[in-house]
Amino acid sequence: MSDTPKKVVKTPEQWRARLDEMQYLVTRKAYTEQAFTGKFWDHHEHGIYRCVCCGTALFESDTKFDSGCGWPSYFRALDPDNVEEKRDTSHGMIRTEVICKVCDAHLGHVFPDGPPPTGLRYCINSASLTFEPI
Repeated sequence: MSDTPKKVVKTPEQWRARLDEMQYLVTRKAYTEQAFTGKFWDHHEHGIYRCVCCGTALFESDTKFDSGCGWPSYFRALDPDNVEEKRDTSHGMIRTEVICKVCDAHLGHVFPDGPPPTGLRYCINSASLTFEPI
């Protein structure tokens, strides 16, 4: 287990001042960017993907894989204590939403159709991430 950072809470106005429009819509309003348009769906550098809102480390490049879905996909969260999963019944579907545990940013969804060793596919919006090369 890690030392989860202190909860980050901001007003909608503060988030809007910090994020661009797509980042705000995805992370604060649970929008989904269009497939194959985000900056990280076909990104292959070695490093850490962090929450665009609070900087929390979420995924590492060693767990990224090409799922063919058009969004960055990972088979494991870097630290499970930094992500929260919750049931999402929006749009007439039953899915599992992935949220940054530190700032409550919507990141994407997780599905049980990923590769070994976890069998999971964290399907994450590029707009919810920043990248730190290592």
